[in-house]
Amino acid sequence: MKIPLLDLKTQYESIKDEIENVLKDVIKKQAFVLGNEVRSLEDEIAHFSQARYGIGVASGTDALFLSLKALGIERGDEVITTPFTFIATAEVISYLNAKPVFVDIDRKTYNIDPSLIESKITKRTKAIMPVHLYGQCADMDAISEIAKKNGLKVIEDCAQSIGATYKGRKAGSLGDLAAFSFFPSKNLGGFGDGGMVVTNDKALAEKIKVLRVHGSTKRYYHDVVGYNSRLDNLQAAVLRVKLKFLQGWIEKRQQNAAYYNEMLSGVSVITPFVPEYNTHTYHQYVLASESRDDLLKYINSKGIESRVYYPIPLHLQKCYSDLGYRKGDLPISEWAAANTLAVPVYSELKKMEVEAVAGCIKDFLK
Repeated sequence: MKIPLLDLKTQYESIKDEIENVLKDVIKKQAFVLGNEVRSLEDEIAHFSQARYGIGVASGTDALFLSLKALGIERGDEVITTPFTFIATAEVISYLNAKPVFVDIDRKTYNIDPSLIESKITKRTKAIMPVHLYGQCADMDAISEIAKKNGLKVIEDCAQSIGATYKGRKAGSLGDLAAFSFFPSKNLGGFGDGGMVVTNDKALAEKIKVLRVHGSTKRYYHDVVGYNSRLDNLQAAVLRVKLKFLQGWIEKRQQNAAYYNEMLSGVSVITPFVPEYNTHTYHQYVLASESRDDLLKYINSKGIESRVYYPIPLHLQKCYSDLGYRKGDLPISEWAAANTLAVPVYSELKKMEVEAVAGCIKDFLK
């Protein structure tokens, strides 16, 4: 049985007519950059995330970068974040000639461990950037308390967590700024790159609006040196259609995850841990096994696509060798990189396919 890690074709077929109608409408109007669809999506994502303002940008990476830029992060500053994430999280800090300071993760949730943050704060620390990894929030009350105590800003990396909740509050409403990604593989994915910043701070929202259009508040008048980071109207139109279905898709992912948990109970593999205060949206369903590499090969050999997110933590990446980290410095992140793998959990996955994946895992580990 062939089971992909993600099946976007099936998702598309379920909403094909509505998608094609909105794309035709945008093409007919010939308004392709920013525009009404973008403005409507900004309002809708902000509302969905319990934030006041949304600013559409060209990618999730740009959403992170422009958030840092709006906060005034600059050369010599330090930003605390996790090493167990996609490189964009740290990369944007480097873009500004600031320094990423990596803090190890919690072994159960794979999110940054708040108890380790304070020891890494220096006089150069300006912000904390937690990642809500795989679809569930980091412990934001603990992080926010540390930030407030030390006069730091908090940027949520929500690339994988749209729709997740923490103590009843939505991802994106928990920090000073939050960055979403609409990369096609995300739970809310477009037909290319796209991103959004959300915030409750009007002044920060206005800064990002200026930065995304070459530093301009009026055409051909440039108050600051800015960037070209505008969300396309075509992408916004697609995302507005998909947003109407997002909560249902999340619930189906949660059902698939619950069935995996049931099927894999008692098997020598670690299933996702969700604290009682979180709801998990399962952008990825991630297992841990000491036999990870052999399990991965076995699953793939049976036609089931599985993948490792992420095989090398950022503190051990070649591009960050100048920071001086060594193997063993952040042991939980290193353990996770060596022992975790993701299996299919997308909303269109059939019950018999969940059973097939779980059965394959059980066959290998028995």
